Amino acid sequence: AASGGILSRPTCIDLEHLGLEGAIACYLVDAEEPTIIDPGPTTSMERLVDELQALGVGPRDLQHIALTHIHLDHAGATGDLCEVFPNATVHVQEDGASHLVDPERLVASTRRTFGDAHDRLWGEMKPVPADRIQAWRSGEPGPCPELRPVATPGHIAHHVAYLDERDGMLFAGDAMGIVLSDGPSHPPTPPPAVDLRAWRRTLDEIGEIGPERFGATHFGIHGDVDTRREQLQSRLDALEARVRTALHAGDEEDARRYNDEIRAEFAPFMGEDRVGAYFEMFSAAVDWAGAAFYSDRIAD
Repeated sequence: AASGGILSRPTCIDLEHLGLEGAIACYLVDAEEPTIIDPGPTTSMERLVDELQALGVGPRDLQHIALTHIHLDHAGATGDLCEVFPNATVHVQEDGASHLVDPERLVASTRRTFGDAHDRLWGEMKPVPADRIQAWRSGEPGPCPELRPVATPGHIAHHVAYLDERDGMLFAGDAMGIVLSDGPSHPPTPPPAVDLRAWRRTLDEIGEIGPERFGATHFGIHGDVDTRREQLQSRLDALEARVRTALHAGDEEDARRYNDEIRAEFAPFMGEDRVGAYFEMFSAAVDWAGAAFYSDRIAD
């Protein structure tokens, strides 16, 4: 297992996206050079900047913005932050870099998913200057000496997690799923790039690495790594089997039923209002659609 003698103290910054607590996190790493992981969407950028300032990280202090992947709920604010923090370098897996420089296709894909709610949820995504990006390739060092990048494809092909080898803290992005208010681990599988086969390999590799705890963007720091990892794999398997059965039967209503079931499952942990607000942003019906898209793709 990854471990070390120094206990790092990452700070989980609740972005309180659209006033909702415990939905989207950004992590400030306890590193010699101030580093954040996944700044979140543009619509919560103001809070992030204020929180960093309160933690002593001013405009000229931030050195690294490390992205697990380029989805707008994780990376949408990056272009704006490059203007606020002129010394910060953006770190992203090489296949995601071009979408930061020219986010037009990424934003268009997100609009297809979220429709009229897109701008209210995520806001505008500004381009990141190419000379501010450090594109990561497997085997290369990470954004700072404290962090080792780990390729974690599945949720999207270019997903990267970051391991703090001082104490075995894994900044997992979406690789370990969604964990809200100690509820079950939910698989975020939106179209079009989810790869369930690759995700199985990722979860096996995380088991081999043996992190002591993980930080999920949605949401918080958790110590029950193996339990969560096994639960997520089980739920990915169950969703894939369910979707294949529904597609074979021509059951077009199963996506709605799945969404309703997931909301009901989380309600005891979060309350109806918070569940409604969260799954308005991240509909489980969209996750069902992503699994269906994957199933159709591998069948071709």
